[in-house]
Amino acid sequence: MLNEHDERDEGDGRCPEPGTGGRREHAVRVTLGTDGPMLIEGPVEVALPDGRVVRSDRFTAAVCLCGLSARYPWCDTSHRRRPPRSQRNAQ
Repeated sequence: MLNEHDERDEGDGRCPEPGTGGRREHAVRVTLGTDGPMLIEGPVEVALPDGRVVRSDRFTAAVCLCGLSARYPWCDTSHRRRPPRSQRNAQ
């Protein structure tokens, strides 16, 4: 069942589509900030360390980089509860 973000666990490990040779028609934009998630133009499939593959069909997927998200690998804005990186590095 799809959740409100159109994300699903594919579970079959197929990424990218068969027959494409791993090539895309265009480059995918990935945006990294200093204190937030990685933003990837979607749809996107993410291969997890345990071998599962999860997919988001959203226009832009937010991938958690802080490790605090209850919806990992997707960002749930938990990073906002931490001090900014500039303050953490100064300590």
